[in-house]
Amino acid sequence: MAWGRHARAGRGRAPAALRAGVVTLASVMLLGAPGASARPEAAAAGAPEVVSRASGNAGAPEAFRAASGAPGASEGYAFTEGAQRIDGAGSTADAVRLEAGRTYRSTLPASGRIHYRLELDAGSDVHVSATAVPPGRGSAAVIDGVKVSVQDADGRSCDVDTATFGAAASPHPVAASAVREISPRKSLCQDAGTYYVTVERADPDGKGASPDAWQLELTIASEPRLERTEVTTAPEEWNSASPQPVTGEAQRRAGGVGFAEATPLDEGVWRDDIRPGRTLFYKVPVDWGQQFHATAELGSSSSDGTGFVPAALDLDLYNPVRGHVADVGIGYDGRQKSGSLPPLPHVAYANRHATGAQVGAMRFAGSYYLVAHLTAEVADDFGDGPVPLKLRVRVSGAAQDGPEYAGESVPADIFAVTAQDREAATRGRSTGDGTAMTALAVGGIGTGSALLVGLAVWTAAARRRTVSQDDPGIRPA
Repeated sequence: MAWGRHARAGRGRAPAALRAGVVTLASVMLLGAPGASARPEAAAAGAPEVVSRASGNAGAPEAFRAASGAPGASEGYAFTEGAQRIDGAGSTADAVRLEAGRTYRSTLPASGRIHYRLELDAGSDVHVSATAVPPGRGSAAVIDGVKVSVQDADGRSCDVDTATFGAAASPHPVAASAVREISPRKSLCQDAGTYYVTVERADPDGKGASPDAWQLELTIASEPRLERTEVTTAPEEWNSASPQPVTGEAQRRAGGVGFAEATPLDEGVWRDDIRPGRTLFYKVPVDWGQQFHATAELGSSSSDGTGFVPAALDLDLYNPVRGHVADVGIGYDGRQKSGSLPPLPHVAYANRHATGAQVGAMRFAGSYYLVAHLTAEVADDFGDGPVPLKLRVRVSGAAQDGPEYAGESVPADIFAVTAQDREAATRGRSTGDGTAMTALAVGGIGTGSALLVGLAVWTAAARRRTVSQDDPGIRPA
């Protein structure tokens, strides 16, 4: 069943530093090694719940987690590396400007609204998303969450979106996205000028809400106009029958801990483990003309616990601008359970003209995000150990040519599927990841062997450096 959590209106001796690096690598690998006495969670004890790769507090990289066989979740949420920190203003008069292609970090107070500013042209659609990251503890109000809206200089609403925690009542990252859209069907928000973004809690009265401030991640994307006008109505017919879930042996692929660290997937059956209270992120490239479908399965519990959690797993699908597409909730009683996203149309530019939000959200190609959250309540009945999770992902239909845009999107290629995207989905990691980290994740290399290789490399480098320092006439090999 779908929880209906979203409402829309309208990513010699080695030098001391060298020795320290070897020790750090060894410590991380030993802590994460299969069968190690220290659990990754214990090693992270006392760390802040909100994780930032930009500040260097992200913990072990994904390759280490994959090599160790540890669950895909880690403490907190991984914000986009290099995201600029800004403060939301209490008044639009003091609002800080947001620019397309940028990612920002901010803070959402427990009550009141905060504002940001946009300077827009008269030809581009601009999508603003707000991902709220509440403290990962305790319970949350069912109706609480995040609300984001875009307004013109006269306070008239261009769009508004709300994302709540829903029936699970478990605090976890949720995202809402609003757009300033250029459309012949609209009369407001069509001119160039100053616009404002307002972000607030979904429960404005704060009844039952967490008193703590939440962390925010803001992204802005610009979509150019078309070279020429295309159809202005949504496709009238599409295959709305639920496809058969993908079958076959499941492959292990650890989920990421934020949109920026979402693990790439392609069509297939994928296996991970998820702990109560944790949220895992995956991304799937879906091209123009393709149709997406996903089924989630919770495996049976190894504990002897009893009970029933009616809203145990929440699986959400977000589009490339983090706009909500669809969701499904799965109840859990310790036995295997499954649930599928509702049927969705092929990706098409004209879908934006649909009256239904789900069809309208399938309006562009790119990375679609699967976000799985296991409510903390599961631990009460079945313990805090990981629960097996399978994702059956299907991408059907041949990729088609996209629309002819009059310019470039910002960020570049956000509304396209590139060769790098396809390679990443096949390999299970984003292209550009460090080759050293990749080597550690290769199944044929044991953790101990990888450590020895790393030590040998560093030792050789240290010896070459020592020789070159003793005799400047000798160049390192």
